[in-house]
Amino acid sequence: MDQTHPIWEQMAPHAHPQALEKKTTLLREGEHCKRLYYIESGCIRSWFNHDGKDISFQFFLEGQFVSSFESLMFNEPSQYTLETLLPTKVYWIEKSVFEAQLAQSPALKQKMFEQVCQRLRHYQHLFLSRIKDTPEQRYRELIAAQPELIKRVPQHYIASYLGITSVSLSRIRNR
Repeated sequence: MDQTHPIWEQMAPHAHPQALEKKTTLLREGEHCKRLYYIESGCIRSWFNHDGKDISFQFFLEGQFVSSFESLMFNEPSQYTLETLLPTKVYWIEKSVFEAQLAQSPALKQKMFEQVCQRLRHYQHLFLSRIKDTPEQRYRELIAAQPELIKRVPQHYIASYLGITSVSLSRIRNR
């Protein structure tokens, strides 16, 4: 457990451990999110269904928080599914406990704001990359920025994340 994460330090006393098998769904697209998860080990992906096609758009590894923040904070249905890709150990915190902790601690609220800003930064980068970069450029950037994903995440999910087919990814990797 990464005790150095400042948000985790404050949330740990309120968290519940849970060991999950791979392919476990934590939240389904359309459901309301009621928990915040902290990943001790494993990998979780966020994905949505587009015309019957499974589109991965983010991966979360050890030491990261994951939730459908839009759903958690605004009580809206989640626009995506959260699913484990590997056997994963998480700690979860109920929404009501999370909200109470935020209300009691301006420092924690600030840290969460920074966390959400980092997520927004990631989404903006992903959005712009889809517009301006080729699939090969996106793949090379992924290797440079997150080489552990290439080793741990099945290739068809990587292809989906890059917005290409598995066959196209295979061709890119062979070059």
